[in-house]
Amino acid sequence: MQNIIPGVAIPIDGLSIPVSRILGRNPGPMTGPGTNSYLIGKERLCLIDPGPVDEKQLSNFLEAIKGNKLEYILVTHTHGDHSPAAKMLQAETGAELVGIEAPDALGQDHTFSPSKIWGDGDEINCDEYKLRLIHTPGHVSNHICYLLIGEGLLFTGDHILQGTTSVILPPDGDMGAYLCSLQSLKDLPLRYLAPGHGAVMDNPAKEIQHLINHRMKRERKVLSGLEKLENCLIDDLVLIVYDDVAEHLLPWAKKTMHAHLIKLQRDGIVAELDGCWKIL
Repeated sequence: MQNIIPGVAIPIDGLSIPVSRILGRNPGPMTGPGTNSYLIGKERLCLIDPGPVDEKQLSNFLEAIKGNKLEYILVTHTHGDHSPAAKMLQAETGAELVGIEAPDALGQDHTFSPSKIWGDGDEINCDEYKLRLIHTPGHVSNHICYLLIGEGLLFTGDHILQGTTSVILPPDGDMGAYLCSLQSLKDLPLRYLAPGHGAVMDNPAKEIQHLINHRMKRERKVLSGLEKLENCLIDDLVLIVYDDVAEHLLPWAKKTMHAHLIKLQRDGIVAELDGCWKIL
C-alpha cells in the first residue's frame, strides 16, 4: 500500500466519477494500515464505511466533504472498524444510512440502524452516478459490496482484502456462502476492487480466482490434516492446516478453519462428535 496519510482524501486514478480514499486512524494487526473509507461524487456525495468513532476522523470527513451534500452513508458490514462512526456522521450531515442491520453475533455494532430495509440489487441514484448493492455473505451474514455502475469499481469491504484474506466467523460467517459470493462476483464487469483494508486492485478476475483457489487449497489441507490425525480437536488440527501462519494469528485462523469444517460437514465429508472431527 502506498504511503497514505490517515484522514487525508486521496483521489483514485483512472475514474471519470471522483472517488477518494480516506485512510482510518486505526492501524493494527487485524486492520493493517487502517480501515479505508471512500468518498464518492462531486456535489451529491456518498461515503462508504466511516469506521470507528473518532472525533478527529469526523473532522477529516467534514473537511473532505467541503460543504457539499453528503446524501448517503454506506456500510459494508457492522464490525467495529467499519460502521460505528455512521451514527455520528449522520448527526452532522443528515445523510441516509444504507446497509443491513447487525446480526445477533459477537463483535457486531448494534448502534447501526439503516434508514430502511436494503437488499441485494437495490440501487442508489445520485444523478451523476449510481451504486448497486450486492449482498455478499461469508465473512459475516450482513456483508454488502457496492458496485459503482459504469466504472466497474467494486467496494469490497472485508469480502476481498488486499494482501491478506478475510477471517470467516461462524456461526454467523459461512464458508460455503463466502465461496458462492466470490463466484457470483466473477459475472460482474469489474475493473477495480476497492477493499476495506489495503490498496485498490486493478485485476479483479485474477484476485477473485486467487481467493477461491486459496480457500480450496486450505480446504484440502483440512482434509489431509484429518487424514493424518484421524479423530482430532480443532486446537490440534489448526497447527497442521495453518502451519504457515504466525502464532499470534492462530486464534483467528481457528475460526476460519472451523468455517471450513462446517462447510465440509454440510457437504457430508466430515463429522464432529464431542468436539472431535473426522473424515467420514
